[in-house]
Amino acid sequence: MTVLLNVMAGMIKKEDVEQVRARADLYDIVSASVTLKASGTGTFVGLCPFHDEKTPSFNVRPALGVWHCFGCGLGGDVFKFVEQQENIDFREAVELLADRYHIELHYENGPSPDKPVGSKRTRLLEANEEAQRFFVSQILTKEALPARKLLGGRNFSQADCERFGCGYAPQGWDNLVRHLAGKGFTQQEMLDAGLARRGQRGVYDYFRGRVTWPIRDSTGRTLGFGARKLYEDDTINAKYINTPDTALYRKTQVLYGIDIAKSAIVKKRQAVIVEGYTDVMAMHLAGIDTAIATCGTAFGAEHAKIVRRLIADDSLGAVQLIGPLKVDGQSLSSRIVFTFDGDAAGQKAALHAFGLDATFLSQTFVAVADDNLDPCDLRIERGNEAVRSLVDHAKPLYDFVIDTAIGRFDTTYTTGQMGAVKAAAPLIAQIRDRSLLDLYTRKATRRIGVDLDVMQREVRQARRQLHVRDEDAYAVKRRNGVGGVGPEFGESAGIVGRAGNAQIGADNNPYANPAVRRSLERRDANEQTYYRIDDAVFVCEQQFMATLIQVPRAIDPAMFASLSLSNFMTPVFRSLFQAIAAAGGLPDVATPQGLWLHNLAKAGGPLLEPVVNELAVMPLPLPPSEDDLRASEGKPTNGAEAQLRPATPAEQQYAAELTAKLLDMGFMRRIGAVRRRMAALPDGEEKIALLGQITQMETARKDLQSQIFHNNVG
Repeated sequence: MTVLLNVMAGMIKKEDVEQVRARADLYDIVSASVTLKASGTGTFVGLCPFHDEKTPSFNVRPALGVWHCFGCGLGGDVFKFVEQQENIDFREAVELLADRYHIELHYENGPSPDKPVGSKRTRLLEANEEAQRFFVSQILTKEALPARKLLGGRNFSQADCERFGCGYAPQGWDNLVRHLAGKGFTQQEMLDAGLARRGQRGVYDYFRGRVTWPIRDSTGRTLGFGARKLYEDDTINAKYINTPDTALYRKTQVLYGIDIAKSAIVKKRQAVIVEGYTDVMAMHLAGIDTAIATCGTAFGAEHAKIVRRLIADDSLGAVQLIGPLKVDGQSLSSRIVFTFDGDAAGQKAALHAFGLDATFLSQTFVAVADDNLDPCDLRIERGNEAVRSLVDHAKPLYDFVIDTAIGRFDTTYTTGQMGAVKAAAPLIAQIRDRSLLDLYTRKATRRIGVDLDVMQREVRQARRQLHVRDEDAYAVKRRNGVGGVGPEFGESAGIVGRAGNAQIGADNNPYANPAVRRSLERRDANEQTYYRIDDAVFVCEQQFMATLIQVPRAIDPAMFASLSLSNFMTPVFRSLFQAIAAAGGLPDVATPQGLWLHNLAKAGGPLLEPVVNELAVMPLPLPPSEDDLRASEGKPTNGAEAQLRPATPAEQQYAAELTAKLLDMGFMRRIGAVRRRMAALPDGEEKIALLGQITQMETARKDLQSQIFHNNVG
């Protein structure tokens, strides 16, 4: 099907859209915010970035250029992912990706002459990048001496400042505004980026007379800035200010340092949360390369989601893994470490963390330095080794908060013991995970030295008063289709689940076992979400559609041409067959992989697009292709730009078997219909003619059955 594009002035030309689709690397784009792990043949899974989940249900097939989440139902191509992630429309997604891959776009009738080329989001990103270059250029000026003294006084060299992008915003009224105007940015773009504000005398710089730090996303794009006060006459009293919330910058969704720490967080399955920009710098310079910081707000649920997507582990499939886990090659287990101050404010921040989910808290630790020094001051006074030791000796969050409360009392006295019970019980009561509640109740009881029933009574009472939601973080989370094998399919299905990561030769092919194949076919039927039925007809139709979508060149064109709507019984597949016809039938071999799926999704419309996406990531009961094996062994190459790959012999055989079965069922239904007509007719020529039709169809059916038998034997 030819994709219809809106030809209004300024719309992107179709050929440019397809060029961007071909160049965009889905794996790279998704893995910038989601840790992806290989799961079967050419499939990667991770925690969905679009809904909160504890176990991965987000599937990506880079070779097909498609993704689908079995948890929330969202899915699509690389454009749809960017639209969802950035909350932008299709045109802006194309422009954003074109900018990333350095592709020049052309517009129908040309761009509007009075507007700069590029989406609004792209323009704001460009304005921030230009502002960052300006701030860095100012750090070595004479006026910036106080900024250099402040940074140098914290043991940061010029090279260190360059590494972290430290800059200086001049004291003048509109230095940055005039600089950006000279680069072609409008005043509205400066306002929208949070770089300027409007006053009685016009537009002026938001950041003035301050040290600056760029706040970037995980891909390195500058979203905003943080800035520290230098001068007493600063009209803004706050020591630190940040970019206000904009289309790019949301303080609850950004973490300073995530761009330089992300790869280490993924590798080490650790994250160290500090409270300031200089603390992040000190941590990294001391060798703690997983340090990040919030920007002008407390660490909250949105921040926790970002970190959890990076350190998530699903090594036991459906079994939910909770708590600090051992990580190969390092002494420390997986963990999130907060470097709260030991003072009242730090303890309040630790208590605030209790509002996060139980899965996150089970891996959360707290590190407090002697004398309540923050990491930057600790490095200045005691060196890098002291900073590393701080992280190494962190305590679990629950223990830190409860021990701090108990430690305020002299428990050698009865009144002190009761005071400790009254202080600790409400904290223990807030532990939502009932698996840990009893353990911490007993632990606190032993430290205070009271009877267990005294503490249990107080905890129960506090739990009722606080209306704490009861959870079991260790319960098995049921989910539909994440590419892993469910326990109900036993060892044979386990072989199938691991086959995508194994070198499978012709003499060592678990799929040759009919029981293994049927096991995976039944699993595919059980895990799909678009049609709730499980029978042989449905399984055949589902597997055929998945094979056609994923490897269209495996389908024999002559056999496909013999199919009609009557060969399908399942309503959703009847509709999908019509959509395939509307898309032009089997694609030409020169069709790019991404365009084939895009055309199908467009032809199917909003009702069938989720079905296409789900079938595209569904594992087939077949040995992996060479491309899939390469993808499973390391970072995959993008397949959306390539032409539809040739089918393997196993894929061709399987597709022929499925097509023959569909044709056979069609013959069977037509034979039944003709026999019913014959039964209602008197003897005569018409009845004899119908009998001839039945004979012809029976002969054709026997030929198909012979073909199926031959394929099974082969």
